[in-house]
Amino acid sequence: MKKAFLIIVMALLGFSFRSSKLKWVAIGDSITYLNDHPDETNNRITKGYMSMVCDKLPSVKYVNKGFNGWTSVMIAQKIDSLGLEKADIYTVFLGTNDWWSGNKIGAFTDYQNNTGAKTIYGAFRIITNKLRKLNPNAHIVLITPMQRADFVHIFDFQNNAYGSYKPKAEQTLEEVANAIVTIAKSENFELVDLYNDGQLAIKDLINFKRLKNPETGTYQNYAYPSYINVPFNPKTDEYPYPLDAQKLTFDGLHPSDKGYEVITDRILKVFKGFGLN
Repeated sequence: MKKAFLIIVMALLGFSFRSSKLKWVAIGDSITYLNDHPDETNNRITKGYMSMVCDKLPSVKYVNKGFNGWTSVMIAQKIDSLGLEKADIYTVFLGTNDWWSGNKIGAFTDYQNNTGAKTIYGAFRIITNKLRKLNPNAHIVLITPMQRADFVHIFDFQNNAYGSYKPKAEQTLEEVANAIVTIAKSENFELVDLYNDGQLAIKDLINFKRLKNPETGTYQNYAYPSYINVPFNPKTDEYPYPLDAQKLTFDGLHPSDKGYEVITDRILKVFKGFGLN
């Protein structure tokens, strides 16, 4: 009888162990947020990188802490009110909105000296301090922002931005990405460097941008970089990214399913290095 009881207890414990999942908290901006909001892409995507990763790694469950339009500075300023939880893995995928918002990168000493959320370096120190406080043994993975083509919001044409081929507020997106690389290397954090990923080059983010030819007034498909100086009028022009224009992004900035697959592949390689399967 005792032997049978022990067998049952061991079986239940084994089931409990096998069914428990590692918690992954993904911190980010709209590229993370949209994982659970495909309707906000006009259903141009079916799932985001977190769902794709967890499909491949059933031992992991994700918590989406993506905030639409937010910067690392905003995350840092509100870090204690975001409901961040203790987790086994944290990914931090930020920077593209900092660049467009003109947030100053600052210097690495801002990170080292914890000078506050006045710069991107300082903001990342606040974020990483919080994650270490939540779980000193957690894996922390930093993800650099992707390169950007010209962005036009699919529902609001007035919400548009030029791509990362030129500076904004005297800073390049590459410089933002390099700051994140510097932090990851200095802390021995795992790094997913999307900015310098050959499969996510700016020339491959869209097939074309459909714009009016300034001389003829007729619509024409412009590939990168020929679209750069062609004007777009958000009040009168058609959406420049019809379905056949999308490639690795659906709007010049946010990944399509194909773009999310590339991001997923890069994250999977890091996660599998943690012994996950």
